[in-house]
Amino acid sequence: MKEEYFNSVQSLERLHRLFLDVIKAELDHLGIFDINNVQTVVLCNIGTNQLTIGELTNRGYYLGSNVSYNLRKMVQNEYILQIPTPHDRRSCHVKLSPKGLELYKKFDRIFQNHAEGLNKKEGKETLAMLGSSLQKLERFWHEVSSRDKR
Repeated sequence: MKEEYFNSVQSLERLHRLFLDVIKAELDHLGIFDINNVQTVVLCNIGTNQLTIGELTNRGYYLGSNVSYNLRKMVQNEYILQIPTPHDRRSCHVKLSPKGLELYKKFDRIFQNHAEGLNKKEGKETLAMLGSSLQKLERFWHEVSSRDKR
């Protein structure tokens, strides 16, 4: 059982890296070179929302990267806008610029096509079971990490 557990965890890491490779391939296919795959995940996590940097950090895992650095690059390349909060000048919200929203919509369609392709190939039940299993694992790890902090 321990070996299956550890192999599953390693598989999650490999899948995340492969997902980033898929995003990179899609960016290359679109001819977009001023944003990288991790920044694209950040962009997709923002979506049509306006978030604080803390909220954004909690939404995703940005493999080996610094969220502040990526946000700065995305502002420079005009994918996101930073909006200062009126009550605290040290804090700000981020939202997609028109350029960022355009890329978000492209990836929304790409992910929809991926989901439909997976549904045809593997069936909707497979994806539902995977999501349910991952949620259970996330809850278990959250409980373990919370218990260790007490």
